[in-house]
Amino acid sequence: MASAPEWLPAGRVGRAHGLDGSFYVTRPRPGLLRLGLTIRAGEREVEVVRCDGTGDRPILRLQGIGDREAVDALRGTDLWAPRTQSPALAADEYWAQDLEGCEVLDGDRPVGLVRRLLGLPSCEALEVERPDAPDLLVPLVHDAVRSVDIAARRIDIDLAFLGEAT
Repeated sequence: MASAPEWLPAGRVGRAHGLDGSFYVTRPRPGLLRLGLTIRAGEREVEVVRCDGTGDRPILRLQGIGDREAVDALRGTDLWAPRTQSPALAADEYWAQDLEGCEVLDGDRPVGLVRRLLGLPSCEALEVERPDAPDLLVPLVHDAVRSVDIAARRIDIDLAFLGEAT
């Protein structure tokens, strides 16, 4: 198995907030951004010196970013948090990038590979790339997903539940 990535996507630099180098974070990931944490902004590692706002709309300022122009130059840059500083996950929770590339099976029958995790209005779903069929969306619900084994990089699903049985 490939080792888990050291860094987790935590959001993106959004528009400036005020004049001091603070900015809104777009696409924030809950629990990954906090005051004093060293994060990656693009290729730079910097300390979070301000963390305000709400979980859905956080406002950050990074060390060395002191004005609106500097924020504008970083706008759209991905923010990454160290995996070692991430909150613990429950037994049935996973980081999206840990699911990407996992082999998807129905019992012993190969189905495809996880391309990505999608956040849909009713639930999250795995987008499964299949070699000889259209992509398949698999909702992350117990009826559709029998098991997830991150260490083995395997996900067992129930194609019959999804209306795909042969």
